[in-house]
Amino acid sequence: MDSRQRVLSAFDRGGYDRIPVKHEGTPEVNRMLMQHFGLSNLEQLLRVVGDDFRYVEPVYCGPELRTFPDGSVEGYFGERYKYAEFDGGKYLEACYLPFAGIDRLEDLDRSHFPSADWFDYSTVRQQAESLRGQGFAVCIGTAGDMDFINSIARARGMEQVLMDLVDDNPVYLEIMQARFEFFYEVQRRILDAAGGLVDFAHAGDDFGNQRGPMISPEVFERHFAPKYGPYFDMVHSYGARTMMHMCGCVERFLQRLIELGLDVYDVVQPTTPAMDIAVLQERFGDRLCFCGSVCVQTTLAWGTPQDVEREVRRRLELFPRGGLFLGPTHAIQVGSPLENVLALYRAAGSLRETIDDSILSLGTEADTTGKINLAKLF
Repeated sequence: MDSRQRVLSAFDRGGYDRIPVKHEGTPEVNRMLMQHFGLSNLEQLLRVVGDDFRYVEPVYCGPELRTFPDGSVEGYFGERYKYAEFDGGKYLEACYLPFAGIDRLEDLDRSHFPSADWFDYSTVRQQAESLRGQGFAVCIGTAGDMDFINSIARARGMEQVLMDLVDDNPVYLEIMQARFEFFYEVQRRILDAAGGLVDFAHAGDDFGNQRGPMISPEVFERHFAPKYGPYFDMVHSYGARTMMHMCGCVERFLQRLIELGLDVYDVVQPTTPAMDIAVLQERFGDRLCFCGSVCVQTTLAWGTPQDVEREVRRRLELFPRGGLFLGPTHAIQVGSPLENVLALYRAAGSLRETIDDSILSLGTEADTTGKINLAKLF
């Protein structure tokens, strides 16, 4: 099987030659892997670990996203990000929130709202044809598309956003609507330009924390269902499948998301008994495909290679004919032992142990693992 055949057969529970794999690592982890194998770019790394998915994206041609004297960079909604450094790595964190403290619609600066016109879609079809020709499952979007809680919090503040959702703050609702219209239209134009060659459309929202839901079902129904339902319908109208990244304990929302049209639940963070992959498989596995599920906070970070192998074998037994795309529960984090990461993909059967010219000749671009990507802020 090539990657696309493997992924779609697993999605349809038709069996596979090996379990499909979807890799995500922090830039530091990706560089660690690249150095270990003597690789020079991310495409080479994805081939080595056996990632079966590739993404197409339009070319940004909108207003300049500024870099400021303090080193911070501008996001699509006027927010700014700056690196917070820690032992061994760094993360972009919001450092300027343009919508913080605004409670009246007349005070809301809508000039910060982006437009789908800021992107050039003319190369999308060519990208999709190339990836389809190479045998990959073709995806669009990111875990940061839609993302009405985290990403609006980066422009307004998390505490404020959680209160906004309860009291129906009109300023928040205006920003939420603008964000929905932006990402809906960007993805619609990509799907239209791709002409039926996209397999999965990716979006994300973190409805839970590590102990339980962050919002109530009533809040979900009032604010999120009216947006995700039409979005899922639009994606399906182009023949693609829906994939949604959700960190935290979100099992309470899965049945409703399935009803709305969710096909793939991305990352599966197993921090409570209700979120165990076996429990989710039993409750929802006939209607929902899963992605991820190998914990970056416990097994991959602090376990042994044998622990990682044991977790992978358990998943192979739970999903013998499909229903799971194997991967980490988030980007594999700084400090995770190299041996554990290798054990994940080796046990999955996807790791390419021999590096030859068929890998080393791929791509001519330099290492871009440290380049700022506004789509990777999830």
